Amino acid sequence: MSPTQRSLKKLREDGYEPVEIVEKYVRTGAGGFRKDLFGFCDLLALHPNGEILCCQTTSRSNVSARVKKIEDHPNLDIVRKCNIRIVVHGWDKDRCREVDLS
Repeated sequence: MSPTQRSLKKLREDGYEPVEIVEKYVRTGAGGFRKDLFGFCDLLALHPNGEILCCQTTSRSNVSARVKKIEDHPNLDIVRKCNIRIVVHGWDKDRCREVDLS
């Protein structure tokens, strides 16, 4: 199971619904690249308590790189001002390390 699929399952178990994949693949000529919503959001989730959550999901070994990517991104401040919770999920088998950057 991919980190994205693991995070989808975890977020749903934590009461978020709907949870949507908002990362997309952009084709360019012979290749392409992945584009995240706001530059760092793979999943967007809503909770019945009114919380909106943006989740970057990765392997556990890449958590630090993803945290740095988000902290350096120009959209971070506006996403925070909109009261969107920002987390990184780092997966190692079935264990999740969650870092909250809200």
